[in-house]
Amino acid sequence: MDFGHFGLIVAGLVVGFIVGMTGVGGGSLMTPILLWFGVNPATAVGTDLLYAAITKSSGVLVHTKNRNIDWAITGWLTLGSVPAVMMTLWFLSSLHTAPDAMNTIIKQALGFVLFATALAIFFKKRLLDFAHKRAGGNYNPSGPRLNVLTVITGLILGTMVALTSIGAGALGTVALFILYPLLPTRRLVGTEIAHAVPLTLVAGLGHASMGNMDWQVLGFLLIGSLPGIWLGSHLTGRISDEVLRPCLATMLLLIGYKLVF
Repeated sequence: MDFGHFGLIVAGLVVGFIVGMTGVGGGSLMTPILLWFGVNPATAVGTDLLYAAITKSSGVLVHTKNRNIDWAITGWLTLGSVPAVMMTLWFLSSLHTAPDAMNTIIKQALGFVLFATALAIFFKKRLLDFAHKRAGGNYNPSGPRLNVLTVITGLILGTMVALTSIGAGALGTVALFILYPLLPTRRLVGTEIAHAVPLTLVAGLGHASMGNMDWQVLGFLLIGSLPGIWLGSHLTGRISDEVLRPCLATMLLLIGYKLVF
Protein backbone atom coordinates (compact mmCIF):
# COMPACT_ATOMS: atom_id res chain seq x y z
CA MET A 1 0.00 0.00 0.00
CA ASP A 2 1.47 3.36 -1.01
CA PHE A 3 1.29 6.67 0.87
CA GLY A 4 -1.70 7.94 -1.19
CA HIS A 5 -3.83 4.92 -0.28
CA PHE A 6 -2.90 5.26 3.39
CA GLY A 7 -3.82 8.96 3.18
CA LEU A 8 -7.28 8.07 1.83
CA ILE A 9 -7.89 5.62 4.71
CA VAL A 10 -6.88 8.32 7.23
CA ALA A 11 -9.13 10.87 5.43
CA GLY A 12 -12.03 8.39 5.63
CA LEU A 13 -11.35 7.82 9.34
CA VAL A 14 -11.22 11.55 10.18
CA VAL A 15 -14.32 12.51 8.14
CA GLY A 16 -16.24 9.48 9.46
CA PHE A 17 -15.33 10.48 13.00
CA ILE A 18 -16.49 14.12 12.49
CA VAL A 19 -19.76 12.99 10.86
CA GLY A 20 -20.39 10.48 13.65
CA MET A 21 -19.81 13.13 16.29
CA THR A 22 -21.63 16.13 14.73
CA GLY A 23 -23.83 14.70 11.95
CA VAL A 24 -22.34 17.39 9.67
CA GLY A 25 -19.43 17.66 7.30
CA GLY A 26 -19.45 14.45 5.24
CA GLY A 27 -19.61 15.78 1.68
CA SER A 28 -18.41 19.26 2.60
CA LEU A 29 -15.12 17.80 3.86
CA MET A 30 -14.70 14.68 1.72
CA THR A 31 -15.15 16.22 -1.75
CA PRO A 32 -12.50 18.96 -1.18
CA ILE A 33 -10.15 16.30 0.30
CA LEU A 34 -10.55 14.19 -2.87
CA LEU A 35 -9.79 17.28 -5.01
CA TRP A 36 -6.65 17.79 -2.90
CA PHE A 37 -5.67 14.16 -3.65
CA GLY A 38 -5.83 15.06 -7.36
CA VAL A 39 -9.20 13.42 -8.18
CA ASN A 40 -11.05 15.45 -10.87
CA PRO A 41 -14.18 17.33 -9.65
CA ALA A 42 -16.83 15.13 -11.35
CA THR A 43 -15.19 11.89 -10.11
CA ALA A 44 -14.73 13.38 -6.61
CA VAL A 45 -18.47 14.19 -6.42
CA GLY A 46 -19.55 10.76 -7.74
CA THR A 47 -17.21 8.85 -5.40
CA ASP A 48 -18.22 10.93 -2.38
CA LEU A 49 -21.95 10.36 -3.07
CA LEU A 50 -21.66 6.56 -2.93
CA TYR A 51 -19.34 6.88 0.08
CA ALA A 52 -22.05 8.93 1.84
CA ALA A 53 -24.85 6.49 0.89
CA ILE A 54 -22.95 3.48 2.31
CA THR A 55 -21.69 5.32 5.41
CA LYS A 56 -25.10 6.83 6.28
CA SER A 57 -26.94 3.51 5.78
CA SER A 58 -25.37 2.27 9.02
CA GLY A 59 -26.70 5.44 10.70
CA VAL A 60 -30.24 4.71 9.44
CA LEU A 61 -30.17 1.25 11.08
CA VAL A 62 -29.28 2.79 14.46
CA HIS A 63 -31.87 5.60 14.13
CA THR A 64 -34.62 3.16 13.04
CA LYS A 65 -33.91 1.00 16.07
CA ASN A 66 -34.18 4.06 18.34
CA ARG A 67 -37.33 5.28 16.53
CA ASN A 68 -35.68 8.57 15.58
CA ILE A 69 -37.04 8.78 12.01
CA ASP A 70 -40.21 10.57 10.86
CA TRP A 71 -40.90 8.59 7.68
CA ALA A 72 -43.65 10.97 6.48
CA ILE A 73 -41.20 13.92 6.37
CA THR A 74 -38.58 11.67 4.73
CA GLY A 75 -41.16 10.76 2.06
CA TRP A 76 -42.07 14.37 1.23
CA LEU A 77 -38.39 15.36 1.03
CA THR A 78 -37.61 12.40 -1.26
CA LEU A 79 -40.56 13.33 -3.50
CA GLY A 80 -38.74 16.58 -4.29
CA SER A 81 -35.10 15.50 -4.11
CA VAL A 82 -34.98 12.34 -6.27
CA PRO A 83 -36.61 13.95 -9.39
CA ALA A 84 -34.30 16.99 -8.86
CA VAL A 85 -31.28 14.65 -8.79
CA MET A 86 -32.39 12.98 -12.05
CA MET A 87 -32.89 16.34 -13.80
CA THR A 88 -29.48 17.62 -12.60
CA LEU A 89 -27.75 14.40 -13.73
CA TRP A 90 -29.45 14.69 -17.13
CA PHE A 91 -28.14 18.28 -17.38
CA LEU A 92 -24.61 17.14 -16.42
CA SER A 93 -24.67 14.22 -18.89
CA SER A 94 -25.52 16.70 -21.67
CA LEU A 95 -22.21 18.44 -20.79
CA HIS A 96 -20.36 15.12 -21.04
CA THR A 97 -19.02 16.04 -24.48
CA ALA A 98 -17.28 18.98 -22.75
CA PRO A 99 -15.79 17.55 -19.52
CA ASP A 100 -13.96 20.83 -18.80
CA ALA A 101 -17.26 22.71 -18.76
CA MET A 102 -18.78 20.08 -16.46
CA ASN A 103 -15.81 20.23 -14.07
CA THR A 104 -15.93 24.05 -14.01
CA ILE A 105 -19.66 24.09 -13.21
CA ILE A 106 -19.17 21.46 -10.47
CA LYS A 107 -16.21 23.34 -8.97
CA GLN A 108 -18.06 26.69 -8.89
CA ALA A 109 -21.21 25.10 -7.46
CA LEU A 110 -19.06 23.29 -4.90
CA GLY A 111 -17.51 26.55 -3.69
CA PHE A 112 -20.87 28.32 -3.32
CA VAL A 113 -22.53 25.39 -1.51
CA LEU A 114 -19.53 25.23 0.88
CA PHE A 115 -20.08 28.94 1.65
CA ALA A 116 -23.79 28.32 2.29
CA THR A 117 -22.99 25.30 4.49
CA ALA A 118 -20.42 27.27 6.50
CA LEU A 119 -22.94 30.09 7.08
CA ALA A 120 -25.61 27.56 8.10
CA ILE A 121 -23.18 26.10 10.66
CA PHE A 122 -22.05 29.54 11.92
CA PHE A 123 -25.61 30.84 12.36
CA LYS A 124 -27.22 27.57 13.45
CA LYS A 125 -28.03 28.95 16.92
CA ARG A 126 -29.80 32.03 15.49
CA LEU A 127 -31.69 29.91 12.97
CA LEU A 128 -32.79 27.60 15.80
CA ASP A 129 -33.94 30.58 17.89
CA PHE A 130 -35.94 31.79 14.88
CA ALA A 131 -37.50 28.31 14.49
CA HIS A 132 -38.40 28.10 18.19
CA LYS A 133 -39.98 31.58 18.10
CA ARG A 134 -42.16 30.38 15.24
CA ALA A 135 -43.11 27.35 17.29
CA GLY A 136 -44.12 29.64 20.16
CA GLY A 137 -46.46 31.69 18.00
CA ASN A 138 -49.53 30.50 16.12
CA TYR A 139 -47.41 28.30 13.86
CA ASN A 140 -49.19 25.06 13.06
CA PRO A 141 -46.76 22.55 11.49
CA SER A 142 -49.28 20.60 9.43
CA GLY A 143 -51.36 20.61 6.29
CA PRO A 144 -50.72 20.71 2.53
CA ARG A 145 -48.75 23.99 2.67
CA LEU A 146 -46.07 22.45 4.89
CA ASN A 147 -45.91 19.34 2.67
CA VAL A 148 -45.39 21.54 -0.41
CA LEU A 149 -42.62 23.49 1.37
CA THR A 150 -40.97 20.18 2.34
CA VAL A 151 -41.08 18.95 -1.30
CA ILE A 152 -39.56 22.28 -2.47
CA THR A 153 -36.80 21.90 0.18
CA GLY A 154 -36.12 18.39 -1.18
CA LEU A 155 -35.96 19.80 -4.71
CA ILE A 156 -33.30 22.38 -3.73
CA LEU A 157 -31.28 19.83 -1.72
CA GLY A 158 -31.46 17.27 -4.56
CA THR A 159 -30.09 19.76 -7.09
CA MET A 160 -27.23 20.82 -4.79
CA VAL A 161 -26.32 17.26 -3.82
CA ALA A 162 -26.28 15.97 -7.43
CA LEU A 163 -24.04 18.89 -8.48
CA THR A 164 -21.67 18.98 -5.51
CA SER A 165 -22.39 16.00 -3.18
CA ILE A 166 -22.83 18.64 -0.42
CA GLY A 167 -25.89 19.99 1.35
CA ALA A 168 -27.80 16.94 2.58
CA GLY A 169 -26.25 17.22 6.08
CA ALA A 170 -25.83 20.79 7.31
CA LEU A 171 -28.28 22.58 5.00
CA GLY A 172 -30.85 19.77 5.19
CA THR A 173 -30.80 19.83 8.97
CA VAL A 174 -31.14 23.63 9.16
CA ALA A 175 -34.03 23.58 6.65
CA LEU A 176 -35.84 20.93 8.72
CA PHE A 177 -35.26 22.92 11.93
CA ILE A 178 -37.03 25.91 10.33
CA LEU A 179 -39.88 23.88 8.79
CA TYR A 180 -40.46 21.60 11.80
CA PRO A 181 -39.46 23.56 14.92
CA LEU A 182 -41.47 21.24 17.22
CA LEU A 183 -39.67 18.10 16.06
CA PRO A 184 -37.17 16.83 18.69
CA THR A 185 -33.53 17.18 17.59
CA ARG A 186 -32.78 13.44 17.63
CA ARG A 187 -35.76 12.77 15.31
CA LEU A 188 -34.69 15.65 13.09
CA VAL A 189 -31.14 14.26 12.69
CA GLY A 190 -32.50 10.73 12.15
CA THR A 191 -34.98 11.97 9.50
CA GLU A 192 -32.25 13.94 7.70
CA ILE A 193 -29.97 10.87 7.60
CA ALA A 194 -32.84 8.65 6.36
CA HIS A 195 -33.48 11.14 3.54
CA ALA A 196 -29.77 11.42 2.70
CA VAL A 197 -29.44 7.68 1.91
CA PRO A 198 -31.80 7.42 -1.14
CA LEU A 199 -30.72 10.90 -2.24
CA THR A 200 -26.96 10.14 -2.26
CA LEU A 201 -27.51 6.58 -3.57
CA VAL A 202 -29.51 7.71 -6.65
CA ALA A 203 -27.08 10.60 -7.30
CA GLY A 204 -24.03 8.35 -6.76
CA LEU A 205 -25.28 5.59 -9.10
CA GLY A 206 -26.14 8.27 -11.70
CA HIS A 207 -22.60 9.67 -11.54
CA ALA A 208 -21.16 6.12 -11.66
CA SER A 209 -23.14 5.40 -14.86
CA MET A 210 -21.51 8.52 -16.38
CA GLY A 211 -18.07 7.20 -15.38
CA ASN A 212 -17.62 9.72 -12.54
CA MET A 213 -16.46 7.11 -10.03
CA ASP A 214 -13.19 5.76 -8.67
CA TRP A 215 -14.03 2.41 -7.06
CA GLN A 216 -10.54 1.94 -5.61
CA VAL A 217 -10.64 5.34 -3.87
CA LEU A 218 -14.15 4.50 -2.55
CA GLY A 219 -12.84 1.23 -1.05
CA PHE A 220 -9.97 2.92 0.80
CA LEU A 221 -12.29 5.67 2.15
CA LEU A 222 -14.74 3.10 3.53
CA ILE A 223 -11.95 1.14 5.27
CA GLY A 224 -11.32 4.31 7.33
CA SER A 225 -14.81 5.78 7.63
CA LEU A 226 -16.80 2.85 9.01
CA PRO A 227 -14.74 2.58 12.23
CA GLY A 228 -14.52 6.40 12.28
CA ILE A 229 -18.32 6.81 12.29
CA TRP A 230 -18.68 4.15 15.00
CA LEU A 231 -16.09 5.91 17.19
CA GLY A 232 -17.54 9.40 16.57
CA SER A 233 -21.09 8.25 17.39
CA HIS A 234 -19.91 6.99 20.77
CA LEU A 235 -18.17 10.30 21.55
CA THR A 236 -21.12 12.54 20.63
CA GLY A 237 -21.34 15.39 23.11
CA ARG A 238 -17.84 14.90 24.61
CA ILE A 239 -16.37 17.85 22.69
CA SER A 240 -18.32 21.11 23.01
CA ASP A 241 -20.42 22.19 20.03
CA GLU A 242 -19.19 25.73 20.67
CA VAL A 243 -15.64 24.55 19.79
CA LEU A 244 -16.46 22.14 16.95
CA ARG A 245 -18.86 24.22 14.86
CA PRO A 246 -16.74 27.40 14.42
CA CYS A 247 -13.71 25.25 13.49
CA LEU A 248 -15.72 23.28 10.92
CA ALA A 249 -17.37 26.42 9.49
CA THR A 250 -14.05 28.32 9.17
CA MET A 251 -12.47 25.37 7.37
CA LEU A 252 -15.41 25.18 4.92
CA LEU A 253 -15.25 28.94 4.23
CA LEU A 254 -11.54 28.70 3.39
CA ILE A 255 -12.05 25.69 1.09
CA GLY A 256 -15.06 27.36 -0.59
CA TYR A 257 -13.08 30.57 -1.18
CA LYS A 258 -10.21 28.58 -2.73
CA LEU A 259 -12.57 26.75 -5.11
CA VAL A 260 -14.53 29.82 -6.27
CA PHE A 261 -11.69 32.35 -6.62
